[in-house]
Amino acid sequence: MTATTRIVCIRHGESTFNAAHRLTGRDPGHVDARLTPRGHAQVAAARSALRDIPFELVVTSPLTRAIETTMGLFGEHPAHPEILVEVLHRECQESSCDVGRAASQIAAEFPHLLVDHLPEIWWHAEGEPGAGGYHTEPRALFDARVAGFREWLKARPERTIAVVGHGTFFFHLTGEWLDNCASTELDLSAEPALA
Repeated sequence: MTATTRIVCIRHGESTFNAAHRLTGRDPGHVDARLTPRGHAQVAAARSALRDIPFELVVTSPLTRAIETTMGLFGEHPAHPEILVEVLHRECQESSCDVGRAASQIAAEFPHLLVDHLPEIWWHAEGEPGAGGYHTEPRALFDARVAGFREWLKARPERTIAVVGHGTFFFHLTGEWLDNCASTELDLSAEPALA
């Protein structure tokens, strides 16, 4: 990676999980939550700020809320960046919304995206599920994914990259908590200062 590489991290728009959890403080059981109407509006509002950046690559998490955000932000971007679905920066699996859908289901809903490089089950599904019926990702595995994604980004040849992903992952990658559809630039030469 050259020093001129620009990486913009963008959190997905509001999901049905975000909206329900904000109201109740409890996990509503929304597996692979989608964007709400408010989330789609946030995506539309964020689109113009990204239009003049000549992105070569957009890397999206395979969780549906991230894919919907990616398509809303970059589906008609003037630079026509390549869109790559990548599992390394999926969300830390702590809630129902972080459990994904099979790669074949994603391919059926989003046929314009290549997902044949993904395993059919790409989220954490080892061991016994917890009380909520879903698996919780061990912290060591999550930390290894964050470190692995940093290295993956360093190895990319593109000079301008957008990464569409999730709040907890981005906090551990950048040291910043991002609101829905907020963005920050990632300096891969600096380690995040986690508060």
